[in-house]
Amino acid sequence: MSARFVSIWFPHLSTDWFSLRQPHLKKLPFVLRTSSHGRMVITSTNVVAEQKGISKGMPLADAKAIIPELEIIDDQSDLPLKLLNRLAEWCIRFTPIVGIDSPDGLLLDVSGCPHLWGGEEDYLADIVKKLQNRGYDVRVAIADTIGIAWGMARFGKEPLIVEKEANLEALLFLPPEALRLESETIDRLHKLGLHEIGQFINMPRPSLRRRFGPQFISQLDKALGYQIEMITPVQPIEPYQERLPCIESIATLTGIEIALKELLKKLCLRLVQEQKGLRTAQFKCYRVDGKVEQIAIETNSPSLSMEHLFKLFEIKLSSIEPDLGIELFVLEAPKVEDHLPKQKKLWDASGGLEDERLAELIDKLSVKFGKECINRYVPDEHYWPERSFKPASSLQEKLTTFFWCEDKLRPLQVLKDPESIVVAAPIPDYPPMLFRYKGKVHKIIKADGPERIEQEWWIQQGQHRDYYHVEDEEGRRYWLFRLGHYDQTFQWFIHGFFS
Repeated sequence: MSARFVSIWFPHLSTDWFSLRQPHLKKLPFVLRTSSHGRMVITSTNVVAEQKGISKGMPLADAKAIIPELEIIDDQSDLPLKLLNRLAEWCIRFTPIVGIDSPDGLLLDVSGCPHLWGGEEDYLADIVKKLQNRGYDVRVAIADTIGIAWGMARFGKEPLIVEKEANLEALLFLPPEALRLESETIDRLHKLGLHEIGQFINMPRPSLRRRFGPQFISQLDKALGYQIEMITPVQPIEPYQERLPCIESIATLTGIEIALKELLKKLCLRLVQEQKGLRTAQFKCYRVDGKVEQIAIETNSPSLSMEHLFKLFEIKLSSIEPDLGIELFVLEAPKVEDHLPKQKKLWDASGGLEDERLAELIDKLSVKFGKECINRYVPDEHYWPERSFKPASSLQEKLTTFFWCEDKLRPLQVLKDPESIVVAAPIPDYPPMLFRYKGKVHKIIKADGPERIEQEWWIQQGQHRDYYHVEDEEGRRYWLFRLGHYDQTFQWFIHGFFS
């Protein structure tokens, strides 16, 4: 697949923006001004002013003499770059690789994209139509190189589609300005009577380099494709991305579902071929009005199951608002991991953390209720109960220790911070008879203990704990402890629940 590039030129970028906000300016001669070397000069014009002889760089006083009723607004130096950034992000609907071409243009790498619109002619027509509908005057050209596309957009004649491998023929009738040369070099070329590139393109390279410098040769080679020129995209390109443009805008949930399934099918096929599994994904919907609706999912383990991934997205699809319609769908996988196919065992029972069904269940629960509601804990090397376990970073995290008081009974739920309670106990080391917790009195009918756990002196100093397993008259079991010796200053706490 040969490379193809599009250059978009906005001849009246800043004035178009002001006209969008003040529509009456469209029919009036209108310019932007700024101060330069102690005088006011024109930095941008609209079409009406340009047709009446006003141009960039002209002193404002001269322009007023030509058009006394000229509308004037102070220029904003940072405005063009801001506008180009916004327009570049908007143009991602046509290709993922869009770069800024300061001060008044954009560059697009459209390799492999035009056929989705039915060909390059329809592709360029759609770009022009949608930008004009947004209120901008544009000229667009497509060619094998950035240099030729840039020159054709600004100096070429219709049609602005340069056929593949026709670089030389396209350059011959363009002026030297089409090579993006310095103004001094252009002035010298014109003084020598060289007003078209065809007049000097076949001259000996050593002579051209000696007379006009190495930069001149470099720009010529870029245009002809002998020297590679890259576009710096406004948004990083995700290595795993699938795109689906629409001939007609989609505004129904059924249409969105069909688009998502098509993109998942392509992405999962690629993941299978590369033995990768998806961990995070973003589904972006580019609306006709320029806004982008998006939803995201995350898996606990690498997945390439189209059905499972669609179900994760399906829960969130109702949050997408198509408004007037969606014209482009994009599916991105910013995070993927190796996913080697596992050999299935014939006789062994399935289950455990490696079971894909468990991972898929956790994914569904995480999407529906929130990731923070699903937790896995692993042992930690501490005697103090609240320090003896820690949250796992993922379902696949390997254990660093296998010690977790397996010989001791521990409650299913342990409070992060023990809560103080009021206890009635007969004599030292006897289990409590009753306790009050959150305003309710619990009468104890069964108890076991104590189990003494000393303070971890290498972490902090303090008293030991004597733990008791107790059961109240309702059959509920609790984990209580007394902090310190009975005959000294002591306190009672509740630390966990068995059921």
